[in-house]
Amino acid sequence: MTYNDWFEAHAKKHAAIVQKLQAQGLDTFDIVQYFIFENMVENEPDFCELYATKTKCHEMYELNCYMCGCPHFRFYQSPPIEEDLAFHSTCSISSKRGKRAIKEGEIHQDCSGCTIPHAEDYIFRKFDTDWRKMMSEVKN
Repeated sequence: MTYNDWFEAHAKKHAAIVQKLQAQGLDTFDIVQYFIFENMVENEPDFCELYATKTKCHEMYELNCYMCGCPHFRFYQSPPIEEDLAFHSTCSISSKRGKRAIKEGEIHQDCSGCTIPHAEDYIFRKFDTDWRKMMSEVKN
């Protein structure tokens, strides 16, 4: 699956859950709370493939999956080539918790050590019911 394929599929899943929660009358706070990892594993098992094994993508106390993705992540439809390396994804803020994975001439951003978009204070600062708007700069 390409980054773009995942992005489009995820945007649809996120929108469906948010619409369901809004129809139930949940406010911003309750919508964000609904996306806490343990609740999502129980109530939205198809949202993330890691839920099947109850595996967190980031090891942190209270993982919140609302943003599931990071507005600082950048992926390229046509990866730029530098010194025979194809840069498929990068971090726009060069997070010290992120790293680059290099394999077979391809570079991908490894965000597994970074928890920025999964903390509730960050989510509330960037909150929008439209996931695509929060991630508007991710596609390049």
